[in-house]
Amino acid sequence: MKIEDIIAVAKDAGEIMLGAKRPKIMEKAGHANFCTETDEKIQKFLIERLQKVLPEAAFLGEEDGHDVFSEKMKSGYCFVIDPIDGTSNFIYEYRPSVISIGLLKDGKPYMAVVYNPYDDMMFSATKGQGAYMNGEKIMSADTPLSDSLAVFGTAPYYTELQDRTFDIAKKILPLCVDLRRSGTAAWDLCCVALGRVNLYFELRVQLWDYAAAALIAEEAGCIVTDIEGNPLGYDGKTSALCRARGVKEIPECFK
Repeated sequence: MKIEDIIAVAKDAGEIMLGAKRPKIMEKAGHANFCTETDEKIQKFLIERLQKVLPEAAFLGEEDGHDVFSEKMKSGYCFVIDPIDGTSNFIYEYRPSVISIGLLKDGKPYMAVVYNPYDDMMFSATKGQGAYMNGEKIMSADTPLSDSLAVFGTAPYYTELQDRTFDIAKKILPLCVDLRRSGTAAWDLCCVALGRVNLYFELRVQLWDYAAAALIAEEAGCIVTDIEGNPLGYDGKTSALCRARGVKEIPECFK
């Protein structure tokens, strides 16, 4: 199996997203937690195609009952997929939304693809082989935080984290040029990898939100941890902090 096989699947899934009509909204548990028919359609498509690429792999996905990490997923291969990361963006036609496909090998990130079909931006990485966007190698920026943008996620499904999230954001703002919020964790991590921004944080993200993009960021020279600086786990939800090469230290507001 080659990374190009996963890239081809993501590209075709992107065509489904681009061709979708105004979606029917289906709410899930939690504040502003939505699913659409297109989420389910793309996830079904991804599973069907990726099973042909790697028949022995297990699947963990956000939709349709595939969202529980099991003990057996810690060995062998496991695809971790988010058919539309940024579903609220997709519903309201507020870009971007991305397709995220991570492949774990024995519980650790091995291959990763994140695709933004609206701008035709295909991010990919294989462990130890660098990060790429549309086939060109990418590296995170080596400029300091004071000369760059920062992005953050608000963990909208977890309203109990709102106060702390915005307290950190308030403290980060004077340390950087400005703050941004895109509405998709996978995209934010890829933007740090690409050098557009130098820091991303969110107090709670699910495995399918970061399994692919965290590897892409690491292969682009970023340091990706939880917000306390501990290594990310790849078995469930976590906080996340991604620093570009130019951000040498974790800002005090995270400690």
